[in-house]
Amino acid sequence: MLRRPPKQQYAALCYRMKKKQGEIEVLLLTSRDTGRWVIPKGWPMPAKKAHAVAEREAYEEAGVKGKVEKEPLGYYHYNKALRTGLKIPVRVQVHVLEVQEMLKNFPEKGSRRLDWVSTQEAAKRVNEPELKALFEVFDTRACAPVPKTAAAG
Repeated sequence: MLRRPPKQQYAALCYRMKKKQGEIEVLLLTSRDTGRWVIPKGWPMPAKKAHAVAEREAYEEAGVKGKVEKEPLGYYHYNKALRTGLKIPVRVQVHVLEVQEMLKNFPEKGSRRLDWVSTQEAAKRVNEPELKALFEVFDTRACAPVPKTAAAG
């Protein structure tokens, strides 16, 4: 059986530091169709680079703004159910976004639930195994000690 190459989407793994505890929280939101837990993602946009699309989707779907990393954290795959009932394979490129601002009004406000959770809780809630693994990769990276720079001499 012939398989088409997967369609491409871009996503934002949004995080913030809890002020009092100094712990990292990540943002999950529900999909509009099935209500499952996901991260903001969307299709390519004309004249926008991948990280800019991820940043835009975070704003549209969750009302967050911040600093997005240009290099992807990684990728995950899922099957997107179309309105026709057909399922198509999708490859999602994930960019990390440090949330600096949460807006009261944004395009998809009211159509999704948002929840700030630990990376461990996020990995439990999402369905896609590769996305679960990306939360673990992010957690490991976020907890790694910052390397000390050599003294200028």
